[in-house]
Amino acid sequence: MAITSANQLELLQTAEAVAREKMIDPELVIEAMEDSLARAAKSRYGAEMDIRVKIDRRTGNATFTRIRTVVEDDAVENYQAELTVEQARPYLADPKVGDEIVDEVPPVELGRIAAQSAKQVILQRVREAERDRQYEEFKDRAGTIINGIVKREEYGNIIVDVGRGEAILRRNEKIGRESYRPNDRIRAYVKDVRRETRGPQIFLSRTDPQFMAELFKMEVPEIYDGIIEIKAVARDPGSRAKIAVISHDNSIDPVGACVGMRGSRVQAVVGELQGEKIDIIPWNEDHATFLVNALQPAEVAKVVFDEEAGKIEVVVPDEQLSLAIGRRGQNVRLASQLTGLDIDILTEEEESKRRQAEFNARTALFMDALDLDEFFAQLLVAEGFTNLEEVAYIEQDELLSIDGVDEGTAQELQARARDVLEARNKAALDNARALGAEDSLIEFEGLTPQMVEALAKDGIKTLEDFATCADWELAGGWTTVNGQRVKDDGLLEPFDISLEEAQTMVMTARILLGWVDPAELETAEEETEAGDAAEVVEVGEDNTEAGA
Repeated sequence: MAITSANQLELLQTAEAVAREKMIDPELVIEAMEDSLARAAKSRYGAEMDIRVKIDRRTGNATFTRIRTVVEDDAVENYQAELTVEQARPYLADPKVGDEIVDEVPPVELGRIAAQSAKQVILQRVREAERDRQYEEFKDRAGTIINGIVKREEYGNIIVDVGRGEAILRRNEKIGRESYRPNDRIRAYVKDVRRETRGPQIFLSRTDPQFMAELFKMEVPEIYDGIIEIKAVARDPGSRAKIAVISHDNSIDPVGACVGMRGSRVQAVVGELQGEKIDIIPWNEDHATFLVNALQPAEVAKVVFDEEAGKIEVVVPDEQLSLAIGRRGQNVRLASQLTGLDIDILTEEEESKRRQAEFNARTALFMDALDLDEFFAQLLVAEGFTNLEEVAYIEQDELLSIDGVDEGTAQELQARARDVLEARNKAALDNARALGAEDSLIEFEGLTPQMVEALAKDGIKTLEDFATCADWELAGGWTTVNGQRVKDDGLLEPFDISLEEAQTMVMTARILLGWVDPAELETAEEETEAGDAAEVVEVGEDNTEAGA
């Protein structure tokens, strides 16, 4: 594509040919030619000059002009391209700052080296235009399914021809041991489109959960029309998947619509996913109800939900344990992904043993601390009392409602409980002081002596130390590591301090120390409330399952 000034019409012909080949605007190619010719002219007349080239879009004639700009007297930096108002008077009748003096200069003949340089400039601009065109074309297709033809395989990655560009299907995005040959047709999910220096990178996936969701959208008209909504998807690619759906029309069964007549719709999706078994589950706002559905085909006896920890315990009959867990934990893992909750599965026997152990531990606590016989201690536990604080500070009428407890017995019980608590508080306070806890921390409202002792054991001995703590360091929390939820133990977690309570105490300490403005505490509380209101966990509904 050598450029010479001898045949000016050839410029337009070259521009049109390149534009057709690369499927870009011919105007971009002509602009690139103008820049390359201007660069060549500067090498002839001087790099400091402002030389511009304009190619006539009809005839191909290239006009070379030198531009000089009028600037302030003290702003002249380049004497070849700038001049003062006084210097411009011979050329302009009434020169002003910003005016331009345009002089036509003779066109340059491009030598071999200059022509080669111009060619490189044009090719570079054409490549940039082509990349921009490809990116603009594919950026809006992220999150959709695309059809392509396999071009080649590179180190296990599949390069796919998707029409006006190439996409890559990485080895870990293929289902199982899928293998493809050149010219094979392939369907995949556009996971991401990025603009990179070497051109737009289109990343495909066949293992992404949304690939299955998009396949259902193609096979089930009700999903495409928005009558049925896919709320959550969980996959073990090539093996098993669970999908939660809900119908916004009471007359349409979401599971039946996804399964189709004799399973025709779900079978079409299964065929594309290499035989992956699919459980279709109705979605429900109630966590427990949806979890029962998600664990099908296992039967669930009881569900205990810990909302703060985002954790849920499921009790199943002994003979249902292996079915609920699934092969290599697959069933419970998919149910956990679908609901966004940690799931612990217990058998009825295990839960019974744990309940009995808790009952025995509380009974022993009341027997030792309150000097009660076993029968009376068991009676308190059976009535729902779990610790000494409840016995000591509960309304006396609550104790009087227990069979066999009169007013004198109730008063004696509460007196004993308070004496034990006061003795424990004194011992904890003495121990905390011995560990170096200062009065600023001991007298801080909201901290019990036992809490101060626990903090002092961990080196937190002053109010300043306490104010530097993070809320999760005090209350504990959960962290996701490699897809697994990991428990972070908090210093005050044994005392049932919530994350919100810990945050409020830390902010109060900072206010007392003058570190923050009191208004920040109100802001933090408002943000916490807004976060709680906005938190939505995707969970499912009813005891229905459709498998393929």
